[in-house]
Amino acid sequence: MEEKILSAHGLNLEEYKRIVELIKREPNEIELGIFGALWSEHCSYKSSKAFLKVFPTDAPWVLQGPGENAGVVEIDDKYAVAFKIESHNHPSYIEPFHGAATGVGGIIRDILSMGARPVCAFDSLRFGDIRKDDKRGNNIKNAKGIVEGVVKGIGFYGNCIGVPTIGGEVVFDEVYSGNPLVNAFCLGILEKGKIFRARATKLGQKLVMVGSSTGRDGIHGATMASAEFSEETEDKRPNVQIGDPFFGKRLIECTLEVMEKGLIEGCQDFGAAGLAGSTSEFGAKSDMGVRVYLENVPLREEGMTPYEILLSESQERMLYSVDEENVEEVLKIAKWYGLEAAVIGETTDTKRLEVFYKGEKVVDLPISAIVDDAPIYIRPRKEPEYLKETKSFNQEELPKLDLKESIKKVLASPTIASKEWVYTQYDYEVGINTVVKPGSDSAVLRIKWAVKPEINSEKAVAISSDGNGRWVYLNPYEGAKRVVAEAVRNVYISGAKPLAITDCLNWGNPENPEIMWQFEQATKGMADACKKLNTPVISGNVSLYNETVLPDKRINIYPTPILVAVGVLNRPEDAIPSFYQNIGDNIVLIGDVDKEPTINGSEFLKEVYGKIEGDIPPIDLDMELRLKDFILENSDKIKSAHDVSDGGLITAILEKAFKGEKTFGLDINIDTKYREDFELFDEMRSLIIISVSDQDLEELKDKANKMGIGFKVIGRTIDDDKLKLKIGNEYIEEDIVKLKEIWKKSLSNYFN
Repeated sequence: MEEKILSAHGLNLEEYKRIVELIKREPNEIELGIFGALWSEHCSYKSSKAFLKVFPTDAPWVLQGPGENAGVVEIDDKYAVAFKIESHNHPSYIEPFHGAATGVGGIIRDILSMGARPVCAFDSLRFGDIRKDDKRGNNIKNAKGIVEGVVKGIGFYGNCIGVPTIGGEVVFDEVYSGNPLVNAFCLGILEKGKIFRARATKLGQKLVMVGSSTGRDGIHGATMASAEFSEETEDKRPNVQIGDPFFGKRLIECTLEVMEKGLIEGCQDFGAAGLAGSTSEFGAKSDMGVRVYLENVPLREEGMTPYEILLSESQERMLYSVDEENVEEVLKIAKWYGLEAAVIGETTDTKRLEVFYKGEKVVDLPISAIVDDAPIYIRPRKEPEYLKETKSFNQEELPKLDLKESIKKVLASPTIASKEWVYTQYDYEVGINTVVKPGSDSAVLRIKWAVKPEINSEKAVAISSDGNGRWVYLNPYEGAKRVVAEAVRNVYISGAKPLAITDCLNWGNPENPEIMWQFEQATKGMADACKKLNTPVISGNVSLYNETVLPDKRINIYPTPILVAVGVLNRPEDAIPSFYQNIGDNIVLIGDVDKEPTINGSEFLKEVYGKIEGDIPPIDLDMELRLKDFILENSDKIKSAHDVSDGGLITAILEKAFKGEKTFGLDINIDTKYREDFELFDEMRSLIIISVSDQDLEELKDKANKMGIGFKVIGRTIDDDKLKLKIGNEYIEEDIVKLKEIWKKSLSNYFN
């Protein structure tokens, strides 16, 4: 077999030899396409699977862990939530609008296939630095157009399908200029005893395909998502799927209806590898064979070949397993919703994927070979050379710069600045269950099924996403621990008990030993933090080959694990706001208040000094547990809470004043024996800023002291328009409305 042909299918010569050995003959072209898609990194996790086994996945509240379309956790005696995050990175660079839109559609169908009604979406986005547009060369696109397309695509699909996008994050860094990250999350609600899974329950069950008709869009989508980018990237445009949210909405209602009526036994969405992927995975999980008749598949283009029909990734399609006596009713309901529907196959006892087209058998493969026997690579690992230089950084050698100007520079950073321009394009209140809206540490959502009033829990869920790739780049193990801690912290400071996380591990080229060393160390760090914080990983995704190949160099993204943490509140009204609530409240710093600050890996070091350097120190996870207990035990007395993270202490202090409807004045006095700029911009200590009334101050201080938590009053909210900041030997006074304008408009000015 020619290597050029194999490469087009994402396979190498050794993998081809393995295929021949498994099936005892040479595959035909269609079978080769199936192996190429199902053995791709995107589908098989062949470079990452061995390292994912370190994650904790169980807890008493976990009803479904990894291995299905989404994970499920219970939130009370009757109800559960299903959630997952996935990447749509490569398609979103090639076609930003459609790439992002179909990413949202795909993750919504993953949640739907579990028997859950999708009720909210999140998005975690990474783009190149928009300030460097028109200066890159090398045919790398401007970030502005990608940002605009991705945001419009997310808003278009979510708004039209009626699933609110209630939160997320946006980071700008030049390392993502050729490989933006578009990670889409969805959460749905369901009754605990009504989980659906991707499988049949008996031999002879019919496989019914419901939704949109099949076209040529998205062919080779899985293999494209498993390869690096080069100057020929634009040639991959036909590999990007096209979504239709109106069809998607009808598919949601149809699927939930046939589930509710007990007409189907299992459900699988058509994702990567299309019909070939969904049918073979169905067979594998059912421990059965599958027989497929391609002439029955509803098509929207003429002259489609069996290869194209099998591997098309056309959107808005689902596969049901249906007992024969229920088939006509399922088809009738699908037709009522205006959907295409057809019986395209049945389960068999052969444990083989047999595909027929107009009477001719075009595929005959053992399902185990397609799904279970993909190679698992334990690739070489090597500690990166760059760490010797980055770890030698000494912050004390930095010259002192003007503190007021440094504050303004950090507030104006596209990563720190307000993302209101982004989230106001999303309908985040459709369904009227969004309690805490975008812009807070966590979004909070009522657990309520609008079309079924009887599904109405007293509980609420809090959701937060985080993923500082720069920290992981500088120290994969410690940086990844911090990413977990940050996501979990943002949930508990909202008043919720953290339950579990889902992750999307966005990495560079796994064939580079330094990249795989990063991956191994980061997964260990994540696993250790998850175990300590009792937040199992219940679902996720790996996206590799986020690498741009240029004539003179290769650019890999930062190793970027995106984590979404989900927690539960007893009542929606128990949510703790992120911003100040009252004039005259005490502003209190809790946590590692006396720990020496470090600006290693900080936004301040990057924006003010142009450096990405320094080691990432170990995080005190015991302190994180104590902080969680303190916040949850005293949530009724804490007026607001916001953690110190990107941008450091001063950014967190100011953001709490910026985010509310009223802009509060601040009188801040911070005693420190360290350099003032280090104290203000450190991101490495476990610190939370809370606001507390005078009457509760002493009680909370006593409780914190007994729990071994630092407690320092650093100021008050005042009825003024000033920031009055006394720190060490420096005093700054500035109009806080002007600071808010810098923060609020720095990003939107690039787009308006």
